[in-house]
Amino acid sequence: MIKTAMVDIMFTTSTSTTMISVLLAEVKTISYNSCISSMYIYHLGDITGCLSLSLMGLDRTIAISTSLRYSSILTNPRLFLLITATWLIGLGVMGVVAAQADSLPYCQPIIRYVFCDYPTMVRAACVNPEPYWMLPTILGLWLIGAQFTFILLSYVNLIYTVVRLPNNESRVQVFNTCICHIIVVSCYFAPKLVSVLLTRIGVKLNLTERNALLIMATLLPSLINPVVFCLKTKEIRNWLEIGSDTVHKK
Repeated sequence: MIKTAMVDIMFTTSTSTTMISVLLAEVKTISYNSCISSMYIYHLGDITGCLSLSLMGLDRTIAISTSLRYSSILTNPRLFLLITATWLIGLGVMGVVAAQADSLPYCQPIIRYVFCDYPTMVRAACVNPEPYWMLPTILGLWLIGAQFTFILLSYVNLIYTVVRLPNNESRVQVFNTCICHIIVVSCYFAPKLVSVLLTRIGVKLNLTERNALLIMATLLPSLINPVVFCLKTKEIRNWLEIGSDTVHKK
């Protein structure tokens, strides 16, 4: 949960400051170093966020399917190694992406989108962009294809486990355990899948529509995550109830 909060903060702050300056303050300039730095942080947050969802899916699968062995399988050292691996993978992948973006010749200082990401920088370069789409295509297949497929398969296993449970009370308990993750996964992958499907069926979006979809894919998961996890966390829910009672007494 702490790692997810860190990723959300990093993911949104890398773009929201630029979007606010463009949309509200009408400050439409950004330095090259700021642009490529925000691009690096933005995609790093995207990658680590996706891997975090996969780890959460793995956690729930082990907790429900092999509940008696959960503590022996997901020990603290193993969890630390898994979390460290997600950051190392993200940093390594983004090192390659940032190096390719930095190697491009930029001769036009115009960015068409509301914040800097890899496609924005490629389109701003004075090169034929087609050869440079291979890297984001591979990355997208890995994130949307492999990670989303892994999460779906984990829930297939969970459904199979739930069907075998002896009573409805146990099924409800499993559902309550998984509902937070289902909501967050839906908010994260839905805009990305819509964008991919629209592209595949030949629907062409104008600049405003692309910006709107990009903003939704960036901000929606980070807005939903704190609400969902806070309300489902017993300690935070109790703290909110105590705070509410204190206000009423005053």
